Amino acid sequence: MRYSETDQMGFVHHSNYLKYFELARIEWLNAVEFSYKRLEENGVIMPVIDAEIFFKSPAFFDDLLSVELTLVEMPKIKVKFKYIVINHLGKEVATGSTTLAFLTSKNNRPTRCPESLTEKLQSLLISIKTSF
Repeated sequence: MRYSETDQMGFVHHSNYLKYFELARIEWLNAVEFSYKRLEENGVIMPVIDAEIFFKSPAFFDDLLSVELTLVEMPKIKVKFKYIVINHLGKEVATGSTTLAFLTSKNNRPTRCPESLTEKLQSLLISIKTSF
């Protein structure tokens, strides 16, 4: 972890974990060969509507963290992910989840998950591990 991500106690600040979750989601979309940028260009956005983080043990400056992301179920109007954050010693640092909604960007109204994403996911429900 970068020094700027730590607090006065030397722990990785709790607010950074949501950023790590977001990085894992982007990597997950890349792994299933689906571009979030292209999704937005096609008029669909995915705001986070719920987030939970459970801290198990602190992470410190210069720790290498890995985030394992799991898709909970096939997305419809919402999509839910679970996360496990593990340090370089294999110790679980935090767990959590986020739920994102699919919205049309022109009116911010709910919409179904794009069919192209659903088709990709039906053949593979995958977990992704991201390190940073």
